[in-house]
Amino acid sequence: MENYSAFIDKPIEAREGEMPDPEKLTAYMSENFRGFRGPLQITQFPGGYSNLTFQLNWNGGSCILRKPPHGANIKSAHDMGREYKVLSSLKPVYHVIPAPLIYSDDLTVMGTPFYLMEKVSGIILRNKVPKGIELSPALMQSISTAAIDNLATLHNIDLDITGLRAMGKPEGYVERQVEGWIARYENAATDDIPAMTETASWMRANLPVENQPAFIHNDYKYDNLVLDPLDLSHILAVLDWEMATVGDPLMDLGTTLAYWGEEADSPALKPFNLTWLAGNLTREEVVSRYAVSRNIQEPDMLFYYVFGAYKIGGIVQQIYARYKKGFTKDERFAGLIYVLKACAENAQKAIQYKRISHFY
Repeated sequence: MENYSAFIDKPIEAREGEMPDPEKLTAYMSENFRGFRGPLQITQFPGGYSNLTFQLNWNGGSCILRKPPHGANIKSAHDMGREYKVLSSLKPVYHVIPAPLIYSDDLTVMGTPFYLMEKVSGIILRNKVPKGIELSPALMQSISTAAIDNLATLHNIDLDITGLRAMGKPEGYVERQVEGWIARYENAATDDIPAMTETASWMRANLPVENQPAFIHNDYKYDNLVLDPLDLSHILAVLDWEMATVGDPLMDLGTTLAYWGEEADSPALKPFNLTWLAGNLTREEVVSRYAVSRNIQEPDMLFYYVFGAYKIGGIVQQIYARYKKGFTKDERFAGLIYVLKACAENAQKAIQYKRISHFY
C-alpha cells in the first residue's frame, strides 16, 4: 500500500489583508491556551471560498484557527459560535471530525469571533490531482464509495439519543431552504442570469414532501474530507461544519450531487471535486450507494439535485459579489461568474431531461 505522507495538506503564507494580528493573537493564546509558548507562526490554508482557515504553530504545539472572511454579513453562514457548538455536540457520536478547543467572541483580538480546533493531518483532494499521487480508477472508486458511505453514516445518527435534534428546526426545512437561497441569491446578484430565475420558479412549484430529518453537513465534498495518507479510502475527518443543521437528508445529498462533477460536465464545475476522474461513482451510482448504505428505498433526486445546483450558484454569487465590492483580493474569485452560469445550466438541464446525470 502506498504511503502518501509527503503529500499531507500544508498551509502557505497568509493572503494579503487576511492575516490575523500576530501580537494580539499571541497575547490571547498566552492567556487562554494551556501550554502555549511563543513565538507564534501563522500560516493559511489556501483552499475554500468561505470562512478562513489558519494553522497556528508554536514551541511544542499547533492547532487550527477558523474565522469569517472580511466583509461577510451572512450570519448563518459565518457564525463561529454555532460552528463550534456543532463540533462539540457531534464529536462524541461522530468521531471523524476535529476536536473543538476554544471559542472566542472577543472582537479585540481580530475583529471577529473565532475558534480553535485540533489539527488533523492528512490528504485533501482539491481541484487538481496532487503531483506524485496516482489516482487510479480503482482508488477513485474506493474513495468515492467511502465518501458516500460516510455521509450515510452521518445521516443515520439518532437525533434524540444524541440530543442533536436541538441543533435545528426540521419542520418546514425544505421550503425555508428554497426561499432562503432564492433570497440570498437575489440580494447578492450582480448579473442577469435567466436560468437562475427559471430554476427558482420551478423549485417553488415542485416542493416535495419532507423526509425524516437527520443531522446534515450541507457542504459535503472531497475538499472537506481529510484522507489517511496510508489509505486514501479511509476518512480521518470531515471539515467545514459552518452550514450543518438538522433537516431533510436528501437536501444534503442533493448539494453533494451538485458538487459531484462528471467528465461530461462544464469545465467550470470540475474544480469543485475530482469526481470527474475515471473510477468515481457517477451521480446516479452515488444515489444507489447512498440508499444501500442507509438501508432505504432509492430516492428520486431530481428536485434535490436542482436545489443543490441553485444553492451552489447562490453561494458562488455571494462570494463573487464580495470580490466585486473589493472585500477580497483573492483572484480565484474573478472567474466565479462562469461557475454560477454552469450551475444554473445544469439545474435547467436536469429539469429538461428529468434526470441528474448525462446532460451533454
